[in-house]
Parts: sequence; C-alpha cells; structure tokens
Amino acid sequence: MREPMSPPRWLGADTLWLAGWLSLAPAVGTAATPPATMEGRVADRVVAIIEGQVLTLSELRFEARVALLQRGGVQALELPLDEDTLRGALELIINQRVQVLNADRLQAFPAEPAEVQARVNAFQAVLGGEAALKQFLSRHDVDVQGLERVLARGLRAERILDSRIRLRAQVGETEVRRHFEQNADEYPQGYEAARAAIREKLVRERYGALAAEELAQVRASAQVRRVAPFAREASR
Repeated sequence: MREPMSPPRWLGADTLWLAGWLSLAPAVGTAATPPATMEGRVADRVVAIIEGQVLTLSELRFEARVALLQRGGVQALELPLDEDTLRGALELIINQRVQVLNADRLQAFPAEPAEVQARVNAFQAVLGGEAALKQFLSRHDVDVQGLERVLARGLRAERILDSRIRLRAQVGETEVRRHFEQNADEYPQGYEAARAAIREKLVRERYGALAAEELAQVRASAQVRRVAPFAREASR
C-alpha cells in the first residue's frame, strides 16, 4: 500500500523556523556570549512599522525571547539578545504579522481559544511551571493576554503558510527511489528500511524552499519600514 505523502508532523509547527528564523538557529544552545547586548537598555522606541502597525523594541525583545524559548527550551532563557539576534527575530515577526494581517482582511485562519491555551500550556511547561511563567511575564512587563496574542499570531501564521505549500511539498515514490539510487552509499540498510527517512528529508527540504519563496512573495507587496538600527534586513 502506498504511504500517505503529507509532510512530517513537525512541519506544520515549525514552518516559520524553516523560512524565517534560520539566522537564529545557531544561537540556541550556544554558550558564547555576543560582545554587545541590547537587553540592558531601558528606553523603548519604535523599531519597525508593519502595514501601519508600530512594533516597539520592548515588543521585539519579548517576542524574540518567546520564540527562542519555543525553539531551544529553557536553556534559551538566559541567552543574550544581541543586535544580530534581534534583527533575525524582527524578520520572523514581520513575516508573521504580514501574513496574519492579510488573513484578517479575509477573516480567515482564526486561532481557536483551546489551541491558543494549548500553546500557553506548552510554553509554561518549557519554563518550568506557573510560577516561572509569571516571573517571565513580569520580567518583560507583559500579561498573559499579551503572551496569548503572540502565540496566537504565531499559530495562525504557521497555519496560513502551511495551507499554501503543504500539497506542493509532497514527494512521490519515484523521487524517493531516485534519491536512494543516487545516494545508495548513505543508506546501507536498503531501500525499504530507508524509505520513510528519505521521504521526510525530501519533504523537509522542499517545504523549506517553498516556505521561503511564499514569504518572499507575501513580503514583496507589504508596507514595512524598519527603523535604525534595524533598517536593513537580516542576512540569511
């Protein structure tokens, strides 16, 4: 029987990490401390205007930290947010907000309260419990509703992107077989044993490429203005 060709489970939840957060991935889990951190500055200021909506530095810091914790676990809690990290986070946030604003105009892809609560619960678990969550929110002067808005926006953005590229990311049996034959030395266990892993690898690669293309198209028509020192896009 032919196996279903939907993307692996993680793809739906990790779409934006593939296409919008690649520049931050090496920072998670590293012990190196960047030479300059931006977290010590108290004064808030505008860092970007996204389709007429203002994003402040404090919002950027908070959303960057949330994203790092989702990606890297509690060990990401104390990682410094240097300018390069925040620049990469800004690109992710822009991607998310542009997608969600477009969906809002069509009243599409809502996030159900139960889904958002599940993400809050998962985030709380990463931090280590309710007390740790309260401490984290207090540190950033954000309430639970603020966290819910950030997590809901991320959930919706992932779903929007996934709906546009999931079918196109599928790979057929011919492609799986061709990859095996071209790289047989990498799979000494044989085709049948390696088949599922090859399919996942090919889908992951195609999904990431399609996600990057889709986000580039979405961003091309968006009105976004970054404010110094974030006036240029993060390098990929």
